[in-house]
Amino acid sequence: MAHAPPRLVQRSMTSTGLSEPGAHVPKIFTLQNEYLKNDVESIQQSITDHVEYTLACTKYNFNQFAAFQATAASCRDRMIEYWNDTQQYYTETDPKRVYYLSLEFLMGRSLNNAVYNMGVEEPYKEALMDLSYRLEDLYEEEKDAALGNGGLGRLAACFMDSAATLNLPCWGYGLRYKYGMFEQVIHDGWQTELPDYWLTDGNPWEIDRKDVFYPVKFYGKVIAHKEGNQVKYSWENAEIVEAEAYDIPIPGYGTNNTNNIRLWSSRPHKEFDLEMFNRGDYFSAVESKQKSENITSVLYPNDSTIQGKELRLKQQYFFCAATLSDIIRRFKKIHGSNFEEFPNKVIIQLNDTHPTISIVELMRKLIDEEGFDWQTSWSITQKSFAYTNHTILPEALEHWPIHFLESLLPRHMQLIYEINDHFLKGVSQKYPGDVARLRDMSIIAESHPKQIRMANLAIIGSCRVNGVAALHTNILKNQVFKNFFEYFPEKFVNITNGVTPRRWIQQSNPSLSTLLTKWLETPKWATELNRLADLRKFADNSAFIAEWKEMKIINKMRLSEYIAANCNIEVDPMALFDVHIKRIHEYKRQLLNILGVIHRYLKIKKTKEADRKSFVPRVFIFGGKAAAAYHMAKTIIKLINSVAAVINADTEIDGLIKVVYIANYNVSLAEIIIPASDINQQISTTGTEASGTGNMKFALNGSLILGTLDGANVELAEEMGEENMFIFGFRHPHEVDVHRTAMSEHRGPKMDDRLVEVLDKIKSGTFGPAEYFADVISYFNHDFYAIIPDFPSYLTAQENVDKLYVKEDEWMKKSIISSASCAKFSSDRSISEYASQIWNATVPPFISIISSHLISSYLISSYLVSTIH
Repeated sequence: MAHAPPRLVQRSMTSTGLSEPGAHVPKIFTLQNEYLKNDVESIQQSITDHVEYTLACTKYNFNQFAAFQATAASCRDRMIEYWNDTQQYYTETDPKRVYYLSLEFLMGRSLNNAVYNMGVEEPYKEALMDLSYRLEDLYEEEKDAALGNGGLGRLAACFMDSAATLNLPCWGYGLRYKYGMFEQVIHDGWQTELPDYWLTDGNPWEIDRKDVFYPVKFYGKVIAHKEGNQVKYSWENAEIVEAEAYDIPIPGYGTNNTNNIRLWSSRPHKEFDLEMFNRGDYFSAVESKQKSENITSVLYPNDSTIQGKELRLKQQYFFCAATLSDIIRRFKKIHGSNFEEFPNKVIIQLNDTHPTISIVELMRKLIDEEGFDWQTSWSITQKSFAYTNHTILPEALEHWPIHFLESLLPRHMQLIYEINDHFLKGVSQKYPGDVARLRDMSIIAESHPKQIRMANLAIIGSCRVNGVAALHTNILKNQVFKNFFEYFPEKFVNITNGVTPRRWIQQSNPSLSTLLTKWLETPKWATELNRLADLRKFADNSAFIAEWKEMKIINKMRLSEYIAANCNIEVDPMALFDVHIKRIHEYKRQLLNILGVIHRYLKIKKTKEADRKSFVPRVFIFGGKAAAAYHMAKTIIKLINSVAAVINADTEIDGLIKVVYIANYNVSLAEIIIPASDINQQISTTGTEASGTGNMKFALNGSLILGTLDGANVELAEEMGEENMFIFGFRHPHEVDVHRTAMSEHRGPKMDDRLVEVLDKIKSGTFGPAEYFADVISYFNHDFYAIIPDFPSYLTAQENVDKLYVKEDEWMKKSIISSASCAKFSSDRSISEYASQIWNATVPPFISIISSHLISSYLISSYLVSTIH
């Protein structure tokens, strides 16, 4: 066996007095000063130990799932060593800490990510091969962690990977959803929601911190009482729920730095009422347990009912209250009650409006629990928060009825009134008599009933506000939050989103990863994405183009096999794969896509059989979930599947079109679909998508974008040139506004004859009972998302796709340029900008290591230990 490498951060003995001459050193200090070895034999022993001692299995019932569990546990052991050292190091060096609050972390599978980032994939492959298992097969045994739904959660996961890789002291905070959002099943073409039992077999990566829990209050009343000359407030007769912590280590790539995501699970303050049980009231005896656990049962409870709305607000406050308690405890452990130092040691990043109530919670804690005056508390609070806005859609900016907060969080409602009054006085002084401005900027919306505007509160209570793409940030400054930008110009910054190339090339597209390392002559592109620009010089190299084609075919064959096995549809990997995978929403315009598919089908049907060879064979691939209460989005899913049923059964068109809806879209499916894509549709109405990150993942993998100039598409076009994309539709958001006004005044544009024909076919029942699609037809009475004016240019863009696809080398050249143009869109760049422009967080002198497959971990560790000491 290999010699064990020494720990990089050895246990500090100074603070305990153990470094004094003659001091007794406990055995645990020496036992924990060596890392687990990563040679093949040691890994095998670790895996088999977990089979026997963790899983209580024998060699006779050691199946593939048990092999996954044991391998994950073995890998986690190694991560925890790095994790413990990282946390100890940060405790001793006391850097400014970043806390990233997000209701979603769409992590995907973790085993692949862990072995890659820790540089131990090759020894694990060899170790498992000797045990008659393939590591690649074990990856498939892992269920996706159901901790998110869409781009918001996947962005948070990419950011956690980059923060760890960049050695930033950054913790994520979220909720541990027992059933995720839902598992999507397609039944008779309709979306059906089932609980996502992702925790049925446990989560091998999480650490249950039963010793880390905090009480969280709801309801009750606020009592004012005088202490000397001051009025103090206490929150009494409240209902109490406990938040229990679960930790998930996040390993950086090429470094020992291992950060953390802490997730909260709700549990009752009083688990079981024995007195009620003994009286025969069995339901009431466990009622509080059930009510408590509901809080973290499901991501985004259906808010179409009052109970659902209240549960969502409960969920958000529960998350924020537990997180603030944990942050403050950690701060006080080192700094005591010196809260003037708090903004120098803590920055809390709000990932959208969901965690905004944490601003008020910090105020409550500082005033009511720590005894600070209002002005000091507000000064500390404003310096400690930053807010990322992810949407310009009014319905997504979150409004809560005042009576909800008055009932559920009575003390917070008092503080919101005070914050609003304090803020509006300042606005009045700067803009005297401007009632319209005051009304727009107020936290309280004078609606019926009155509402709390969480985005306004987030802006007022934060030191920085950022959009996530240049166009998006400009819309925030000049339209959505125009008055706030004029009042707080220094607060607003842009930080364009990014994605991690470790997940979206190295792990999801190993063929491309190998190709890049070979032709760039270094694996460093994984952390230095600017190296991709060198691919441009190979765009005309016939040998490189041949390998690029081979890479694409390998990925298309993999997806074709998945579709055949899981959707029972045979598709030709040589056909053009046209992909549209994202959350189903009207503004993302899956409706425009499927209407275009119908037009293509009708056009082929009207073409003589002998002339049909001129059509490029296409496979249209859809995926995404609709919110459970979003009827229109679910109707669009039904229409897609109804169209697919008709087209796929039509033997006359001989495979010129296939339509596939891949159910229960998640990260693991994205890792199969994205590398196989020829084009990807990013067709949101101009001015509605904040950024998008799917466009970046596709472009990285050489998929050409068919899209509008919306979100980050604008910056992608700047990097790669519009000539390497298929751009259509309105080019400026104000054009959409003009169209909406015209439609509202019944003077909208004439509908294209091809669109009329498509809608007539839907109304005639060609794709199923017309009444199913009544909402689709009535949508065109208002056309809020500008399908009518964009439809003709959309069809032209699709024709241009066909024309280029038959020119294989030209297509491949654009595919290569697409990937080569993505240096800007790394989440490493995004996080570096957050650190410098918002967080004022620096990398502490934590010494990173090179991946162990490049150099002996023992030599590195020895070097680092000598450097540290």
